[in-house]
Amino acid sequence: MQPKAHIVDLPVYQPGKPIEEVQKEYGLSEVVKLASNENPYGFSPRVKAAIESELTKFNLYPDGGAVELTAAVAEHLSVQADQVIFGCGSDEIIALIARAFLSEGDENIMADATFSVYKSNADIEKATSIEVPLKNGTHDLEAMLAAVTDRTQIVWICNPNNPTGTIVSETELKSFLDRVPSSVMVVLDEAYFEYVTDSAYPDGTKLLADYGNVVVLRTFSKIYGLAALRIGYGVGQASVIRSINQVREPFNTTRIAQAAAKAALADREFVESCRIKNTEGISFLQGEFDRLGLSYFPANGNFIMVDTQRSAADLFQRMLRKGVIARAGFKLYPTYMRVTVGSPRENEIFIRTFEEALNEQGAAV
Repeated sequence: MQPKAHIVDLPVYQPGKPIEEVQKEYGLSEVVKLASNENPYGFSPRVKAAIESELTKFNLYPDGGAVELTAAVAEHLSVQADQVIFGCGSDEIIALIARAFLSEGDENIMADATFSVYKSNADIEKATSIEVPLKNGTHDLEAMLAAVTDRTQIVWICNPNNPTGTIVSETELKSFLDRVPSSVMVVLDEAYFEYVTDSAYPDGTKLLADYGNVVVLRTFSKIYGLAALRIGYGVGQASVIRSINQVREPFNTTRIAQAAAKAALADREFVESCRIKNTEGISFLQGEFDRLGLSYFPANGNFIMVDTQRSAADLFQRMLRKGVIARAGFKLYPTYMRVTVGSPRENEIFIRTFEEALNEQGAAV
């Protein structure tokens, strides 16, 4: 049995190391995981009640159209219900967009250091990916615009960008959208939208009325704390969403995920609390990196990418043995480490372990 020839060399997505694996491997009783940009404050208390109400319904298929959740999200965003589609995380929406709109010979444009799922799904569809270098860690929209050809179908803009955490401003984005051909889909991946506090940051859903080629992606995995339930969504023009729906599997989100997402969406106080705590955590970590004389990209999500000024992969392993999991191994940024903003205690443990590992690494040189 042989797989399709064009997928043989595709990289397999590498998630952050699981806590249980690290505990077992190094004989640790406690492990702090700050690698996957999860919400350290869990999820809204309303979510638990919503899940409990579904526990007697496991024999029933979920609502394939997620009607109640769709209505709630549409009202929340002031869009029509037929402009919203749900997926198994926003990752699945990316895959569905690629399935619906990319074919062999097509081109799609993305940053050279961004969420890897854009390229992997384009590769599966045999489309050509044009990777435009980031400029100071930020999407270079002028260079991306210059890369557009008559074969371009999609431009992917991760805002805030993962892994760097930088943003494209509303002014920059509108200038880009005004000039990109209307036949080119522009996907705004706003997975970390709810964490951003910079007033220059755009709300992609507010651009839909003026730009019919925009599709916005969001998720319940980050600030809402539902990463394990895998539910995210896309918003765009009704005709575009219909095309994406045509390649969606019938029951791609579960009853539990839909109920939990609806409950989470309604708890605005929890979201605001998490945003405030995250901002405080960013300030703490930035202050510590300043103290250590290390530079970092502006943090706009719930993570910071810091230049360790040495092999981040080696530093990662040293910290792993001490029970702290961060993220390293970025091909274009070999000295950088991405750390999720944790709780105050987790942030303090990270900095203590990080500094210890820096000192060890320095002594070993």
